[in-house]
Amino acid sequence: MGEKEALAAFLAAQRTSVQAILEGLDEAALRTAVLPSGWTPLGMVEHLGHAERHWFQEIVTGRAEPLPEGGDLPMTTSRSVEEVFAFYREQCALSDAVLAATPLTAVPVGRHPTPFADQIAEFRDVVLHMIEETARHAGHLDVARELLDGTTGLGPR
Repeated sequence: MGEKEALAAFLAAQRTSVQAILEGLDEAALRTAVLPSGWTPLGMVEHLGHAERHWFQEIVTGRAEPLPEGGDLPMTTSRSVEEVFAFYREQCALSDAVLAATPLTAVPVGRHPTPFADQIAEFRDVVLHMIEETARHAGHLDVARELLDGTTGLGPR
């Protein structure tokens, strides 16, 4: 397995973890904030979709389809559960298409604001960042799930 395939596999595994951790939660639980910062599991999934869109489309390719205006508090959402998970899956699929078509050494067209601006020199850096971002938030979701219903040890099997 080459480097690009390995990175794609690690990213896919983290995305799968996000969805597996939340599997079986009802809408009320997905909209429940369990930490003082106020984010909800559903809001976190939407945030991850926005991160996929931002990094792979806006930063790597320099273009992305406009999104409807938001207005929700950070990492919360008024969108339906189905809309949020469909949005996340769609953004991941679009990211995968960029990953398949772009050399790891390609220089991104867009530029992320500091502090990441100086750390992102090539597409490889974007992929590594998204693995880290997704894994970090999967960990947050693990904690939220335990606080919501006591379930632990979730993720792909």
